[in-house]
Amino acid sequence: MPDKKISMKVATAVGLGAIIGAGIFVLSGTAIALAGPGALVAFILVGILAVIVALEYGELGAIMPQAKGAAFSFVYEAFGSELGFITGILLYFSFATAISAIALGFGSYLGQLIGMHSLAYQDIFAIALIFALSVVNIFGIRKAAKADFWIVLFKLGILCVFIIAAMFIAFYSHAFHYSNFAMIPSKDTIAAIFAASIAVFFAYSGFQAISTFTSDVEGGGRNAAKAILLSVVISMVFYVLIIIALMAMVPASKFTINADPLAFALNYVHAPYSLSFIVDIGALIATTSATLAMILSSSRILYQIGDAHLLPKITRKYNKKRDVAVNGVIISAVIGVVMLFAGNIYIIAAISNFGLLFSYLISAFAIMHFRRQKNIRPSFRMPLYPYLIIVSVILLLLFIAGMPKEALEIGVVLIMSLMVIYYFLREMENKKVVRIKLFR
Repeated sequence: MPDKKISMKVATAVGLGAIIGAGIFVLSGTAIALAGPGALVAFILVGILAVIVALEYGELGAIMPQAKGAAFSFVYEAFGSELGFITGILLYFSFATAISAIALGFGSYLGQLIGMHSLAYQDIFAIALIFALSVVNIFGIRKAAKADFWIVLFKLGILCVFIIAAMFIAFYSHAFHYSNFAMIPSKDTIAAIFAASIAVFFAYSGFQAISTFTSDVEGGGRNAAKAILLSVVISMVFYVLIIIALMAMVPASKFTINADPLAFALNYVHAPYSLSFIVDIGALIATTSATLAMILSSSRILYQIGDAHLLPKITRKYNKKRDVAVNGVIISAVIGVVMLFAGNIYIIAAISNFGLLFSYLISAFAIMHFRRQKNIRPSFRMPLYPYLIIVSVILLLLFIAGMPKEALEIGVVLIMSLMVIYYFLREMENKKVVRIKLFR
């Protein structure tokens, strides 16, 4: 195990590293393409929900600071192996798929930077990144976390440069016009905001990375909870500013679903090459740190499921000296590469979202379960209980219902498959049937 704790600021950086790389540099343009200026509403709406979920995870992490499996650990302890198994696998698949989406952003920005724009090159660059970062993760969380702190400081600086420069260019090149913020014709506003929100939810998903190493954070659950909350709030502020800056330069109707929206906007207004170069470098660093965080988080989730003896022994290989789930990293990398070919950036993000939304929903019920246990006194408790729980459950159900058809189909098939697999394996082990009475 690590001999030195991670500070709250470094833990916050890990969350920011996952959140900002996944959202601002990769999915901001997709959100605008789907909802126009409604993307602002989507980022704020989902940001508020992310804050509520972050508060829930803060309390759950404080209850179980030794847990490394995020939502899986919480659900497993609250409701047992069946729901824990389904939630854990869905969450793991979600994080492993997120590796693909963010790495695709890296490949797109790198192709833009060096003039190799074809999709084939983007995939090659993404695969190379996943392989390289898998090797980095095998050297352990300590190095990954500390590297993320400096990476986050650098990319936040790059984003500040982009925001200021974008507004300057927009006004002085006369690119800015109020019509840039007009809703896209023939699109229902509510439906468009809903569609964008599905993509945006993926953009906030990285905060869960912190809950996979709560026990390594100085001050335990309380400081880990603060780090989760800080990472979400800081990200939301930057998301809103970036959306405004993008639409100040480019009319909302011009955006398409692609993985390099900042580069697209700068090219559209013929920004100086030096600015485009700086932003591309920042995007490469941001997507690198986010991919790093997702590989780390997914590997630890897989290990935790295996450690509960719900997966084969191969998933339990853990290097205690380096504090890394070695086989988890390898398996996650393989899935990340395969999912690169699942569709465009929006479809990949939506597929990833299903597991996230499901895990957040069940985690909300886990909070209710633990609140009923009078002997549990965590160092952090979410405020306004149970009202915020009710709000989060309603919003999560609405988001799940509004997901793209492809993502819903894959999600439903996964849940049904996992139920069949679970009960098949349970029968093979000849486990005793559990019977309960729900009504008196």
